[in-house]
Amino acid sequence: MTSKYEILKHHILEQILNGELVKGQKLPTESEMMAAFSVSRYTVRRAISDLENDHYVYRVQGGGSYVADWQAKQKQDKAPSVIGILSTHVASYIFPAIIDGADQVISENGYSLVLANTHNEPKRERIALINMMKQNLAGLIIEPTRSATATPNSDLYDKLREDGVPMIFINATYPNFDEVSVISDDQAAIYQATKYLMEKGHKRIVGAFQVDDRQGVNRLDGFMRAYQEQSELLTEFTPVIYKSDETTQVLHHINDILMRSPELRPTAIIAYNDQLAIQIIALAHDLGLRVPEDVSVMGFDDFQMSRYVTPPLTTMSHEKERMGRDAANLLLQQIKHHKVESICYEPRLVVRDSVQDLTKEL
Repeated sequence: MTSKYEILKHHILEQILNGELVKGQKLPTESEMMAAFSVSRYTVRRAISDLENDHYVYRVQGGGSYVADWQAKQKQDKAPSVIGILSTHVASYIFPAIIDGADQVISENGYSLVLANTHNEPKRERIALINMMKQNLAGLIIEPTRSATATPNSDLYDKLREDGVPMIFINATYPNFDEVSVISDDQAAIYQATKYLMEKGHKRIVGAFQVDDRQGVNRLDGFMRAYQEQSELLTEFTPVIYKSDETTQVLHHINDILMRSPELRPTAIIAYNDQLAIQIIALAHDLGLRVPEDVSVMGFDDFQMSRYVTPPLTTMSHEKERMGRDAANLLLQQIKHHKVESICYEPRLVVRDSVQDLTKEL
């Protein structure tokens, strides 16, 4: 359980890091902090003492506590040597490959790497950003959290810009953010995947997309665009949308769809990513359905395990390691004050065995 003095210390530190309290500004008095946080004078003094030891505040005898020039102190101590990576998931799925690609470049150039896992939760992202800002930061590589909507942490990003900390975004960016990014063309990829299924004779297609991330919104757009070009099929397609914390619910929904009679059941499903596609294949098997004979399944990301499932998954490529390397190289160029431009990859169709060619049955 977090102690009262740590809560108070973190509150003051966050106000300093996000610029709410600026250099030379006087902190509230001990009595004011005691009343605001319902703590003792000892608790207040302990929190302030820690912040003073970390060079965030200084005390004037008989005059109170003030915000110190903490950035100048960090620069004086040593040149920035840390590059941070914020990822929605650090240890699973495609993210270790992205991080490994970035680390190859970062370590070769003499920087230390610090990782933070946001679990696609804005509150966790805020904590991660604050912890990163305590470091001697040279720059940040960021996979945004729930990127389809405006971030509640814009104040921290504004402070990072004000402090001149270079940032590169991967996989997506936040609305109205102008930072350089390294992304895939998600809309074009799912458009291509949907057209591929149509060419194989599929009409009743379900598209399941996570729409609190911009990637999912763009993939949904690609799915719908393919059907808009085939207006005679518009009554056949089924978009299924969900948020990042609703995976269980969307699988229940797809389970209900797969239990329909053969003439109403979709002939194919496109999943937001391979992780969901693999779960859908397992779900179909549990229902006694054959993939691809009864239902075809496609994914996105070309996850390593996708080639080993039964049947091996047809999917769209994702430049995982390359994305990490490119993001790190762009960041290093920004650190050197060179102008850089965003990168957008064109995903490739990776054909395996999870899609049935219905045209051969006609």
